[in-house]
Amino acid sequence: MSDTASKPRPQYRNISVPQILSYRLPLAGKSSILHRISGALLFLCIPLVILPLFSLSVTSPDSFAEMREWVANPLFKLLLLVLIWGFLHHFCAGIRYLVLDLHIGNDKVTAQKSAGVVFGVSLALTLVFGLKLFGVW
Repeated sequence: MSDTASKPRPQYRNISVPQILSYRLPLAGKSSILHRISGALLFLCIPLVILPLFSLSVTSPDSFAEMREWVANPLFKLLLLVLIWGFLHHFCAGIRYLVLDLHIGNDKVTAQKSAGVVFGVSLALTLVFGLKLFGVW
């Protein structure tokens, strides 16, 4: 018998804070949690940020100019960048889950790779949109 087989595995039944901090999720688990967080973020920001901005942008030319002033603020741009990341991550992870629902890539190695692709693509697209948002080109 090897040493690793004789070690008792940690059990997480009544999880305490130190156990949560020491628990290491695989990349697919992190992708899943961020998919839920980004979905909740988008759901909560639709009535609070997105609809009011849309309303301001289509009401009149004056309200459109007011909305452009808000969006020019760097803090507001950071908020928009977080929303952009949330949308892109949720979109990419959603496509991954649709493919997994078709029973494609359900094995451990492929699932880990597809989670890495979700992170890579969503962060790369967020970088591109962020550069455009902050006026780099």
